[in-house]
Amino acid sequence: MTTTIIGPGLIGGSMALALRKSGFANRIIGVDTNPAHAEQALQLGLVDEVLPLQEAIERSQVIVVATPVDSLTRLLPQVLDWMHDGQVVLDVGSTKSSVLAAVEGHPKRGRFVATHPMAGTEYSGPEAAVLGLFEGKCCVLTDIGKSDADALGIVQKLYAALGMHTTTLNGADHDLHVAYVSHISHIVSFALALTVLEKEKDEDRIFELASGGFNSTVRLAKSSPDTWIPIFRQNRDNVLDVLDEFINTVSRFRTLLIKKDFKTFEGLMRQANEIRRIIDH
Repeated sequence: MTTTIIGPGLIGGSMALALRKSGFANRIIGVDTNPAHAEQALQLGLVDEVLPLQEAIERSQVIVVATPVDSLTRLLPQVLDWMHDGQVVLDVGSTKSSVLAAVEGHPKRGRFVATHPMAGTEYSGPEAAVLGLFEGKCCVLTDIGKSDADALGIVQKLYAALGMHTTTLNGADHDLHVAYVSHISHIVSFALALTVLEKEKDEDRIFELASGGFNSTVRLAKSSPDTWIPIFRQNRDNVLDVLDEFINTVSRFRTLLIKKDFKTFEGLMRQANEIRRIIDH
């Protein structure tokens, strides 16, 4: 299939590499409003050519919209307007409620499949694209009952070609659960990085003393604000809910330290160890 990637950055570019290698796509067209990124995508071999949006859509069987989530609500209805019979469009956004609302009632709604591949790194742009990013990971398909059966089938084949397994949720449940397991992790990482930068003014000491634990905890703080501010904006209520719970837990740890109640502190740490059973099973 000829596949268009709108936004060939970390996710879109990594998809392009994998779809080409798997044979799912025999030609990949890129669309990017940033001329530098478009040139990088060409030079890196992520795409075969870069075209204006409408021309790219006209030449493709599958269109992947891999732009920041704020732009999805504007782009997806426009893409659907320009599509012809048999084409399929999917997004890869980290929030879903606003995206689904933007296409609700569109006469070509059935040609759209809402997806969220749960994979990524802290880097962004075409140079961040990496082969194998999605292998063994999960992709969430949302509100699949509103997508045409053949469109859903093509998208399922696409994610199988990426080496992913899929699960389904409705849009509201998706946004709730990703706030708990993904979005809070980024806020905590940003906050920890700011705390260390505020308290430790000697950058050489941060570099010399940072252990594997520190590096892994603040890794997400390198993530692009251009990506994450739109996510926090669209999923604000759910993020606030889980952030309140996190603040309460940190405050409880602080109280136990003040009281020197290390027995209770140890008990909470052992409760936290249970996450190993869930993640490593």
